[in-house]
Amino acid sequence: MAEEFEDTNNKTEEPTQKRLDEALKRGDVVKSQEVNTWFVIAGAALVLMAFSGTMSRDLTTTMRGLIANSYNISVDGPALPRLFQKIGGEMLAAVAIPFLVLLLAAIGGNMIQHRLVWSFQTLTPRLSKISLAAGLQRLFSKQALANFAKGLIKLVVVGSVLTALMWPERGRLAALTYSDPALIVPLCFSLSLKLLGSVVAMLAIVAAADYLFQYRQWYDRQKMSLRELKEEFKQTEGDPAIKGRMKQVRQVRMRRRMIAAVPKATVVITNPTHYAIALEYERGMEAPICVAKGVDALALKIREVADEHSVPIVENPPLARALHATVEIDQQIPPEHYKAVAEVIGYVMRLRRAVSGRR
Repeated sequence: MAEEFEDTNNKTEEPTQKRLDEALKRGDVVKSQEVNTWFVIAGAALVLMAFSGTMSRDLTTTMRGLIANSYNISVDGPALPRLFQKIGGEMLAAVAIPFLVLLLAAIGGNMIQHRLVWSFQTLTPRLSKISLAAGLQRLFSKQALANFAKGLIKLVVVGSVLTALMWPERGRLAALTYSDPALIVPLCFSLSLKLLGSVVAMLAIVAAADYLFQYRQWYDRQKMSLRELKEEFKQTEGDPAIKGRMKQVRQVRMRRRMIAAVPKATVVITNPTHYAIALEYERGMEAPICVAKGVDALALKIREVADEHSVPIVENPPLARALHATVEIDQQIPPEHYKAVAEVIGYVMRLRRAVSGRR
């Protein structure tokens, strides 16, 4: 119970990349509805500025031709479906590009916040969605309060801006009831562009602030407790206890293999009590090979095995330290030590020949 309390209330650690990737896979992404709204309204303003003239001319031409030739249009039998098909096709052609611009704006509003995600996990039925307690919790959550405050701010700011823009135009708007109908469309078009431009500017600030808020909320949801962090580390890197045990087993096996290789060594070079390096050399080899090395207790064991199997032991502290630091097991000694090691092996060879001669 204490661990569950910690997991839900003490998520103080920064989320790992694995945690963020898992959130993306299950569809938990940063999403601000205000950003989507801004893109759609900005797209509508673009459509109004760029395509309103062409769209209105096309639709006017279609309707004018329909009205002017209404007495010649046949609506009997299959003629009526063909008429609706023709009118629908012309209207669709007139609004196709503006509709495509709005569709791209809606898609862009999502894709600019996060990359495309295909996840059905968010559609999975959950009992918490129909739970009264969970519903009340969502109703009075920080997110709900933020949405309420955001709505009030939008209402006040956008309403104030629109009032400030339209108030000076109240006289012209009132005079439209007595004006020529041909003057109404240009005035409405001009005022619509002015209003949309102001709304787009205001909502850009709201959308940016809301996105930062939503990102902070999303990032806080991804934070991890110390327990979760440890569990993920175990999953990705392995249990430290198991890794330590495996490392210990590998060291024991390597030590046994080294000790078993000491009897076939040509010479053991030591720094009397701390270092021991067992080298093997036979005619035809490019360079001597290290078959065992160790410090302290392992060095003492190497010396004991060497004594038991009559392997020559030569004390050379500088060479022993240098070889221990630069050569690994089953590797040839570095070229910079060729001369020193050759002198040692030469000494051992001469000693062996002398012993054999006396015998």
